[in-house]
Amino acid sequence: MPVQFEDVVKLMARLRAPDGCPWDRQQTPESLRTYLVEETYEVLDAIERGDSDVLREELGDLLLQVVFLSQIAREAGRFTIEDVIGRLHEKLVRRHPHVFGDKQAETPEQVLKNWEALKAEERGEEKSGSAGELLADVPRTLPAVLESYQLTRRAAQVGFDWRRLEDLFAKLDEELKELREALGAGVERERLEDELGDLLFVVVNVARHLRIDPEVALRRTNRKFVSRFHQIEEELKRQGKRWEDTSLEEMDALWEASKQREARPR
Repeated sequence: MPVQFEDVVKLMARLRAPDGCPWDRQQTPESLRTYLVEETYEVLDAIERGDSDVLREELGDLLLQVVFLSQIAREAGRFTIEDVIGRLHEKLVRRHPHVFGDKQAETPEQVLKNWEALKAEERGEEKSGSAGELLADVPRTLPAVLESYQLTRRAAQVGFDWRRLEDLFAKLDEELKELREALGAGVERERLEDELGDLLFVVVNVARHLRIDPEVALRRTNRKFVSRFHQIEEELKRQGKRWEDTSLEEMDALWEASKQREARPR
């Protein structure tokens, strides 16, 4: 007989029981934060790799964190997993009036606009609420790139945004110039951090205007870097050379060779 969701909930309660697992009983919402973040990133990695078997496994591990935290909350008399599911069901129905009601939404953009308007209503705000209210529920624990993306996406909903991509490119040139000037002036580290942060902030907004998730784009580049660097390592091993015996010019040549191999038709 297939395992049901209720079986997992009961199993978690058993593990947390007085005669259950000492490690599971010791955990708190605070101690589980690290595991929640770790499992989330492992799900993302499985998606990027396109590995369905691994994704299935990692989704289970992520679900475990939801069940675990809900069981701790049940024990404290705060809420139950049934409350979590019930709230989710209610929210999905309420935020899809174009499916379950009489509202119209023919495009993903219209759906997103309706979704954000409904969220604002739920917060007891008007659509034109102040920026502080509009940005209040963007988690400050997000990775900085994703936080920038979410903050400016919210601000853009009320018209606070660059009008054209060309304006962003001009701003990018301006921020790069200011960073160069700060470097030339020998300013303190905090000023350099400010200037570099401004530059990165504009890059995130370029990605947003191109409808590209900057976190995904940067992760793709990170993967390319790892792959190409690994090819350099393999080539140096083949040649019997060590890093300390290799000049920067030789490394650059091997890097370009790895790029050329990637560009060849397969």
